[in-house]
Amino acid sequence: MEKARYNDYGSFLQQHFAGKVQKISINGGFTCPNRDGTVGHGGCTFCNNQTFNPDYCRSELSVTEQLQEGIRFFARKYPTMRYLAYFQAYTSTYDDLSRLIARYEEALSVEGVVGIIIGTRPDCMPAQLLDYLGTLARRTFVTVEYGVESTLDTTLQRINRGHNYATAIDAITRTAEAGIITGAHLILGLPGETHDDLLSHATRLSQLPLHTIKLHQLQLIRGTHMGNEYEQHPERFDIPDIDTYIDRAIDFTERLRPDIVIERFVSQSPAHLLIAPHWGVKNHEFTARLLRRMRQRDTYQGCKWIKPEE
Repeated sequence: MEKARYNDYGSFLQQHFAGKVQKISINGGFTCPNRDGTVGHGGCTFCNNQTFNPDYCRSELSVTEQLQEGIRFFARKYPTMRYLAYFQAYTSTYDDLSRLIARYEEALSVEGVVGIIIGTRPDCMPAQLLDYLGTLARRTFVTVEYGVESTLDTTLQRINRGHNYATAIDAITRTAEAGIITGAHLILGLPGETHDDLLSHATRLSQLPLHTIKLHQLQLIRGTHMGNEYEQHPERFDIPDIDTYIDRAIDFTERLRPDIVIERFVSQSPAHLLIAPHWGVKNHEFTARLLRRMRQRDTYQGCKWIKPEE
């Protein structure tokens, strides 16, 4: 049997659940401190939440209604499927504590839901909420995913992120210490970053107590500050073709700690919102292509990771 080239998310879920499990995205009606003036206005320069919200993921529907609509879609084909409620839209830990807990508990009360995944920012994890989530993780599956995006403060400032990398280190460390599965999101190819910076991201993130990571290619989206900047100054951006990005993602993977689960390498935005790049492949097709390239290079996750000295 061929050696696994990277630590994939499907195998990770099989360690936690006996059967098929599907994430269902939820819009909990939250906002973001980088939009309401607490941290900033206008949000991150790359962000348009329409790019990852399914049609049923609408804040005018209750958490229960959104989940039930998503479950109806999948249950027709997979009647025994179980589900993870994915609080994905905006900052899903940014609200009154009682309201947050009510949303999470409502999701877990829906029949067929066996856990929750919470997407948030590193600067939005207060101690009281983390205490609750740590307790919750002892009775059900809980993952907290932080939008790190870059390990370089210069980049975080350029994209109007509203926090620095030290904030991400703190949030990830505290969350993992609370016994919660802890993930990070990273964008490969943000403007101004070099290939050496990409490799450094892998090294620096490998030093943190992360369990999972999601990689995203840089996507330029209509209606965002970054999308507008690209259309006016395309020379400021390095938009690779698919094969170049695959090699870059593999270079990153080679330097990533081997036990970190790679949930995905790319994301897909709706075609009508996407300015660039236009690769024309689905996520599973991309992964198959990446695996072929890993075989050609005879490489695997962590082969160039250097374990820190004790």
